[in-house]
Amino acid sequence: MVQSAAVSRSQPAGVSAPAAGGSGYWTDEPAPRRGGVSPAVALRHTLLWTSRRPQIKTLITASAATRSLVHRFVAGDTVEQAVAVARALTSQGLHVTLDHLGEDTRDAAAASAAVTVYESLLRRLGDEGLAAHAEMSIKLSALGQALDQGMALENARRICATARAQNSCVTVDMEDHTTTDSTLQTVAALRKDFASTGAVIQASLHRSIADCQGLAVPGSRVRLCKGAYQEPATVAWQRTEEVRTAYLRCMRTLISGGAYLMAATHDPQLISAAGKLLAALAPDAAHEYQMLYGVRTDEQQRLARGGATVRVYVPFGTQWYSYLMRRMAERPANLALVLRALVSSR
Repeated sequence: MVQSAAVSRSQPAGVSAPAAGGSGYWTDEPAPRRGGVSPAVALRHTLLWTSRRPQIKTLITASAATRSLVHRFVAGDTVEQAVAVARALTSQGLHVTLDHLGEDTRDAAAASAAVTVYESLLRRLGDEGLAAHAEMSIKLSALGQALDQGMALENARRICATARAQNSCVTVDMEDHTTTDSTLQTVAALRKDFASTGAVIQASLHRSIADCQGLAVPGSRVRLCKGAYQEPATVAWQRTEEVRTAYLRCMRTLISGGAYLMAATHDPQLISAAGKLLAALAPDAAHEYQMLYGVRTDEQQRLARGGATVRVYVPFGTQWYSYLMRRMAERPANLALVLRALVSSR
């Protein structure tokens, strides 16, 4: 592909070209078989489909045994549990970004209630002296985006104002491709009053290199991830080689433009490439690595011990089903844990 060749020519010494494989998100996946996708990739698509099926959600969420797996990836249901996890992680030299689970809200009262949870969380973190090491991750769909973009913006403003008062900040999560434009518009509006507001770019989308060019300015906080939503081939790269190449292009663009890179990935190749690109292009540039709570904790500690800033994405709340299914899709081997839990509960 033209894009792959362009990145290969511009890579610094020591950054190898990505290996061929199936589509990738936060985590690595096996390569597809010749002539078609691998069973793992097919399973990932099935799990993402499952995340939107109410009947299957009822079955899984009703199982008490599933909770043992949920606790691996979710801090708990309450603000107090989220604060406890934040306390434990910061004591290990890590930073956190906290996400109150919930999305696709269709009720104004529920959207306002989500804001109240974030405000309560921020005040608790401030009281414990943890806020400087914690930021908030917010989803606009949980704040009423589907009802009224203006409502979601005002709700986000409330969270940003409370975060600033507690010496914290906010990053606006990116969701599926249909909301990319409105999400970036909201981030731009928030940055007028809250310059530290972070944006998220999903490298798997074809449009993302252009979006990175627009965000690649000094002081711009950008979380770069592969993408955790099932997107059609018309708008997103589908193979690991393509997604990794796109990630490298986006990362180079952000670093070259002076943005504050938040490299959100568990992919060993991309973690290594990030270090080499930063050393080659901006050795003194501030940056951080971000990883999910419960995933590759050994790598989180290794990077932190080496002096890197590592931020752990910590979700909490009762609406964990869709989040858990996306974690299963990223690493289908985790599905065996869910199935065992369901069988043992009968």
